[in-house]
Amino acid sequence: MRPGMMTIYRTSIYFMLTSIVFSTLLLSGCKDTKKRPVMRIGYMNCNNEQETMQRFLPLTRYLSEKLDVEFVAVPVDTHDFEKRFRDGEFTFTHTNSLIYIILRENYKLGLIASDKRGNFGARTGGAIIARKGSGITKLSDIRGKRMVFGPMLAPTGYLAEYDLMLRSGIDPEKDLAYYAIPSGSYKHEKLVYGVLFGQYDVAAAPLLDLEVMTREGKIAPDDFVILAQTPIIPYCTFGADSKTDPKLIAKFRQALLDLKPSDTVEINGERIKVLKAAWADGYEELLDSDYNTIRDMARRVNMPPYQKY
Repeated sequence: MRPGMMTIYRTSIYFMLTSIVFSTLLLSGCKDTKKRPVMRIGYMNCNNEQETMQRFLPLTRYLSEKLDVEFVAVPVDTHDFEKRFRDGEFTFTHTNSLIYIILRENYKLGLIASDKRGNFGARTGGAIIARKGSGITKLSDIRGKRMVFGPMLAPTGYLAEYDLMLRSGIDPEKDLAYYAIPSGSYKHEKLVYGVLFGQYDVAAAPLLDLEVMTREGKIAPDDFVILAQTPIIPYCTFGADSKTDPKLIAKFRQALLDLKPSDTVEINGERIKVLKAAWADGYEELLDSDYNTIRDMARRVNMPPYQKY
C-alpha cells in the first residue's frame, strides 16, 4: 500500500474507533440517566399479605409510571408498622387513620391524601349493632351483654365505639358480661356474623363494612338494629417520611388525586383498573386537623400515641 493510502486508511480506522467509543459512552450515559430511583411503600395488611399485594400492586405500578420512580409495595402487619417505619424500611405509608396519627406524633409523618370509599367518601364511622328481634333496642340495654370488637387498632371497629360507650356512661371493662376480639383475618366480617348467628349479643361494626356486606348480599339491612353511631372520621391514609423531597410528595399526591376509575396498568400482561383493585373510589386531600376527632378519642380511651400507664 502506498504511503498516502496508508495515511487515509489509518485516519479512517481512527475515526471509526472514536465513533464506536463515543457511541458506547453515549448509550451508557443514556442508560444511567433512565435508571429510576427505588422507593418503598408500606401498605398495612387488612387481612393478609396476598390480598394486600393484589389490592395495591396496580396502584404501586401506576405511581411508578406517573412519578418515574420504581416504587416497591411492602405488605406490613398492623402491629409491626411503627417499628418497621422507624427502622426505615419504607418511605411512604398507607395505613388506617389511627396508625397515621401514631406515626405523625412520633415521627412527624407527612400527610398526603386519604382514600375515598362508600357513602362517606374520605371519612367513615362505626356503629354498635344488635340482631333484630334480640330484645336489645337501645344502647343502655347492652349492660351485662356479650360484645365483640374489631382489631384493637381499628379506628371504627374498636376505638370509636369504645369511646362512644365511655361518653355514654358505659365502661366496657365493667359493664359488659365480657367482650372479645376475633382472631385471624376478616375480623370485621366475623363480628357481624357473630351477632347475626347469636355468638355475641352486640358488636362494634364499621359502617363501611356493613355497607359493603349489604351490597354484596352477605347481610340484609333488616338483620340488625343500630343502637348508636360514632362520629365520622378520616378513612385510610397515605403518608410520607418527613425527610422526603416535598416536590416528590406533591407529585405523589397529585397522581392520587388525578386517578380516575378508567385508569389501568398492565400486570402480567393483563390491564387492571387501579382504583377497583385498590377498593377505592378515589383520593381526597385532607388537613391534619381533620384527624383531631380521632386524637380526642385516643386520649379518652387511653390508646397510643397518648397512652398513659
